[in-house]
Amino acid sequence: MLDSAIEWLIVIVAILVLFGSAKKVPELAKNIGRATGEFKRGQMEVEEEIRKAMYSKPAQTTSASGVDYIAVAKTMGIDTDGKSIDELKSEIQEKLQHAQ
Repeated sequence: MLDSAIEWLIVIVAILVLFGSAKKVPELAKNIGRATGEFKRGQMEVEEEIRKAMYSKPAQTTSASGVDYIAVAKTMGIDTDGKSIDELKSEIQEKLQHAQ
């Protein structure tokens, strides 16, 4: 118990020496508290984004060839809600065949 009190005293003295006065120490502690809070909030946001990415099914909008079939279908007036890429491909193909 005595050892930890001595260690804290040394830390406090070192802080006072580094920052010059007792007036700056509370400001420093306040800033450290804010930084810690911001870090924890950021960490929680990143963890939440990771959870969302892990548990949600990614929407595949482009094929291996790099074609964005959703965008193409929308420009052609095709409803894209709830349709797979293969369904969109066939509807785009049908619409192109009927246009000829």
